[in-house]
Amino acid sequence: MFSPEISWMLTVWVPVTAIFVGLMIWRSLLSMKEDDQLFLDPVESKLEAEQREAIARLTRITPFAKGFGFASAGLLVLMAGLWMYHGIVNFSGAP
Repeated sequence: MFSPEISWMLTVWVPVTAIFVGLMIWRSLLSMKEDDQLFLDPVESKLEAEQREAIARLTRITPFAKGFGFASAGLLVLMAGLWMYHGIVNFSGAP
């Protein structure tokens, strides 16, 4: 059905995409705790520390999410191109 190259790329693409989806879910869960603005008095400094920690976690996750997202998209485009190439090369005009 698929060429060996496409099968190999598919076995790489599935875990890369699963990691990407997991990172995006984790990132969305972390961003739910983030607020755009906080109006705090000195007594609520613990909330400020929690916000800084949430922002730090988001900052650490973002490069990995971008990397796995670009890798997933790149592999998908490469597989589609290779599949189309094999279709064109193996096309026979006779029905």
